[in-house]
Amino acid sequence: MKIVSKHFHELTTQELYNILQLRSEVFVVEQNCIYQDIDGKDQKAVHIFIKENQDVLAYSRVFNEGEYFENPSIGRVVVKKEKRGTELGKKIMMEGAKYIKETFTNKKIEISAQKYLKDFYSELGYEFTGNEYLEDGIPHIRMIKQLI
Repeated sequence: MKIVSKHFHELTTQELYNILQLRSEVFVVEQNCIYQDIDGKDQKAVHIFIKENQDVLAYSRVFNEGEYFENPSIGRVVVKKEKRGTELGKKIMMEGAKYIKETFTNKKIEISAQKYLKDFYSELGYEFTGNEYLEDGIPHIRMIKQLI
């Protein structure tokens, strides 16, 4: 397995295809949610993914402050269905936090988390803030983590 971090323009067409395929498999098909995944923000993001050969097993995208939220953020966190329970979700989140800590001056991370994953993110140091809201018909919560 290899961890990769790339800006949008650095992605190969095959990497981009595999990333979009995984996001579609999970966020559109598995979660039965019709929404516009290709949202015009990928070009601003740093794409962090774990791959084995050409297969993308886990993925997230990272934004600097002001590009998505007021603070740096991690989003579109996804793990291939057959790889869940193998700690890849935690690993991809830790890589995103590491990238933010090493690259950006603002050391606070803000995420929009699916509500059912609150405990997962809490274990990684994220704290619930604000109210529950619907995003693409799925309950979400805002969470923040202060990096040390």
